[in-house]
Amino acid sequence: MERFNKRILSLILVLVVLSLSLTSCTKKAAVYPSTPITYVLCFDPGGESDITARFQQPVLTKLSGVPIAISYITGGGGGTGWSQLTTTTPDGYTIFGTNLPHIIVQPLTGNAGYKTEQIDNIYMFESTPCILVVGQNSPIRTFDDFLKYAKAHPGMSVGGSGEPSSNSLALARLAQLSNLTLTYVSFTGSGTAITALLGGHVDALMTYTSTFIQYKDKWLPLAVATEGRLGILPDVPTFKELGYDLVEKAYRGVAVPPGTPENIRKVLEQAFEKVNQDPEVIKEMENLGFIMENYNEAQSKALVDQLTPYYTQLLETTKKP
Repeated sequence: MERFNKRILSLILVLVVLSLSLTSCTKKAAVYPSTPITYVLCFDPGGESDITARFQQPVLTKLSGVPIAISYITGGGGGTGWSQLTTTTPDGYTIFGTNLPHIIVQPLTGNAGYKTEQIDNIYMFESTPCILVVGQNSPIRTFDDFLKYAKAHPGMSVGGSGEPSSNSLALARLAQLSNLTLTYVSFTGSGTAITALLGGHVDALMTYTSTFIQYKDKWLPLAVATEGRLGILPDVPTFKELGYDLVEKAYRGVAVPPGTPENIRKVLEQAFEKVNQDPEVIKEMENLGFIMENYNEAQSKALVDQLTPYYTQLLETTKKP
């Protein structure tokens, strides 16, 4: 009987230890984040998305207490990565950089592999206006020169990041307004577009202000697609003041897979909000020509809803024959 009681007591102790262990594991699993997070960028290294993520990375790591690993899934003007986003496990450990108007216009123009409403933007943190530039050695020195060159060389090549994208739509709008025949050359990201212009493979580039700032000693700006002149580029005229109603920029943010729990979305939303309040991040970003934006999850959705009718109409009016 005494041996039997000892066996019962031992069994009870084992069960208690097992129960405590399971409870501990359950509590640990409920804490987010507890393991490294992969931050997927859908464009090439060296572009605006990559630059932004590199500034965010150390601050996010400090705030979350876990390593933030940046990886790349490129192709399709970002569409390859966003398509994969929709089938990624929604546990908060894989997040994706996202872009507007890309995630609006890609599904509107064909089989993008995803739907706009599947992209849950939890924060939009910066934007960059489009800017038309040429190389310093180009015979084109002003926007008027550009118009004359384009008329004399129908189909002149203008590179940009992705298609359809903010860059491609800006050029399509310019071609429409100026009645010019311009050939848009799509690259997988701003990084490869930069190389193309520096190598003389395209005549001009419709890129972003942040890209131009990095290469201002090698490029010549012709016009910027903003409502008014930018403080960081006071000598660059706007398309509007040159007589062309062209205003265009790209927003960048971060998205999570469909079905990601609300508590995880909230943790990430608050983390990116805090990153955007970091003085060093703000300083570095603005010095490079980025415009800081602060749209939380609900505001990001409202922004998409607001921009969708505009881009739907723009695509219709600039549709290629």
